[in-house]
Amino acid sequence: MSAARPVTADAPTAAAPSVVPDRSRPAPRAVLFDRDGTLVHDVPYNGDPDLVRPVDGARDLLDALRAAGVRVGLVTNQSGVARGLLTREQVDAVHARLAELVGPFDTVQVCPHGPQDGCGCRKPAPGMVLAAAHALDVAPQELAVVGDIGADVGAAVAAGARAVLVPTPVTRAEEVEAAPVVAPDLRAALAHLLPGVVAAAAPAEVATPQEARP
Repeated sequence: MSAARPVTADAPTAAAPSVVPDRSRPAPRAVLFDRDGTLVHDVPYNGDPDLVRPVDGARDLLDALRAAGVRVGLVTNQSGVARGLLTREQVDAVHARLAELVGPFDTVQVCPHGPQDGCGCRKPAPGMVLAAAHALDVAPQELAVVGDIGADVGAAVAAGARAVLVPTPVTRAEEVEAAPVVAPDLRAALAHLLPGVVAAAAPAEVATPQEARP
């Protein structure tokens, strides 16, 4: 997600409806994840590895994907670099810490540009998804992208990949309405894409309200 986005009055706070497993087409060969708000609790423009806190169940779910031979990747907008709020070295340190907590990624794609830079990699542009597909040697159609805002969905759709939206309090209502698939949490998103794989993953521990936010 975009770390600078404020919570809006119409942002959905209730859980999204449950989704059913998609058995109508082959399971994706790789799943790409947004970082902030999807794999980790969002800390705006975070450059401190000590503040990295994965969402509930992330490690077990990603381990289940790896065990099933599904590649995992990270695709993240980090405009704080362009804004001078953090360095690329800090971004890399945060990703190193995330890998320690949830396991290694087969590809990490970072857009360090700002919204006005006109790059082809900043989501919702498809650049990072296409770069990840190339790095993983899979077709974009064999990828799925899981994220928490419309830009994540837009990047997936523009690249020809599947998309699942997992809303948070910063997700706009119109983004939820426009998403092809909406899941209440990370486990449900992956259960939709890879039901057999996720069934083998240990259930997540439920965090208390105090633990759920940084």
